[in-house]
Amino acid sequence: MQNLLKVALAQISPVWLNKAETLKKVEQSIIDAAKEDCELIIFGEGLVPGYPFWLALTGGAEWNTNVNKELHAHYVRNSVTIEDGDLQTICELAKANKIAVYLGIIERPLDRGGHSIYASLVYINEKGEIKSTHRKLQPTYDERLTWAPGDGNGLQVHPLKDFTVGGLNCWENWMPLPRAALYGLGENLHIAVWPGSDHNTKDITRFIARESRSFVISVSSLMTKNDFPKDTPHLNEILNNTPEILANGGSCIAGPDGEWIVAPVLHKHGLVIETIDFNRVYEERQNFDPVGHYSRPDVTQLHVNRERQSTVKFNK
Repeated sequence: MQNLLKVALAQISPVWLNKAETLKKVEQSIIDAAKEDCELIIFGEGLVPGYPFWLALTGGAEWNTNVNKELHAHYVRNSVTIEDGDLQTICELAKANKIAVYLGIIERPLDRGGHSIYASLVYINEKGEIKSTHRKLQPTYDERLTWAPGDGNGLQVHPLKDFTVGGLNCWENWMPLPRAALYGLGENLHIAVWPGSDHNTKDITRFIARESRSFVISVSSLMTKNDFPKDTPHLNEILNNTPEILANGGSCIAGPDGEWIVAPVLHKHGLVIETIDFNRVYEERQNFDPVGHYSRPDVTQLHVNRERQSTVKFNK
């Protein structure tokens, strides 16, 4: 049954800005999904250790303030450094349970000096191997005050049974050319990860599915006012302007015809599980294939730089 894939959408909240405790929640979700015989589990954007909600709540654009500096430092300290083995347990669980994982993290990569952070989407295959780390190409609006822009190295796809999976972070799903790059690599299961809320997922999930004639899975996190840990720096200032609900979920699945398989799920914490059938891709590609029979590469082409960017290159 290579054409069938059982997927789990992990719509959970982080232990906000606490890497260790949030990773424990991720690990438990993988275990729970494996018990349901799921073959792929997906988590929201920047889930580990959480989305930088404080920027919109504490005057994040104010220059040289203790609030912004101290919260940023706290965020960096709780970010994920893959080179240090922060995802080792996740990889071991993926291998032990033969389940692939798409995980949204805030990454502090050593290949960029180890001080700047990136919103990254990590793909771990069913053998427990990290196969790609996609750093968000363009942080959105106030995200630019804490996240650095990424590069094209992570614009990659991966085989999973009959499927070819790829993914993008949040608003870069609106960028036509990165989408086209993944389509050109043969993507037919697109993963879109979000910090939360159906206002992000309800339109674009179906749009990408119809454009690409692929399955599209959008996964969001949850976050309420009560989810801020008591030891958060400057917590009182954050809570003064915080609404009761910051992220309401909105995780969903659209089929290759652009219609809902799972409509946006709101306010529900836990796993959303569904089985999808690859044959539906071939059915819908009959009348439209954006990089195949319904394309004109003799007229328009996309050129992609997938080199991992670095400020310094050393000659051996």
